[in-house]
Amino acid sequence: MRPDDLEALETVSQNATACDLFLRMAQLSGAGELNRFLFELSENDEIDPETKAAFAEVAQDRAFLLALEDYVHGTRVLH
Repeated sequence: MRPDDLEALETVSQNATACDLFLRMAQLSGAGELNRFLFELSENDEIDPETKAAFAEVAQDRAFLLALEDYVHGTRVLH
């Protein structure tokens, strides 16, 4: 995902579950704890491999996570 893709940012921000998860990943990334999340994700047998791969890809996209965090906080202030 591109951090300047407003459609992707809006889509994620409208899905409360995905938004909360991605914002949490942004916080973990900023705290240097994202590797633990990725390890726990990889060990979870309840999540299918495709979903794991998608989450891992987004989790490693620091620019997108920061853009999402800024977008969500900016739009919440406006509403």
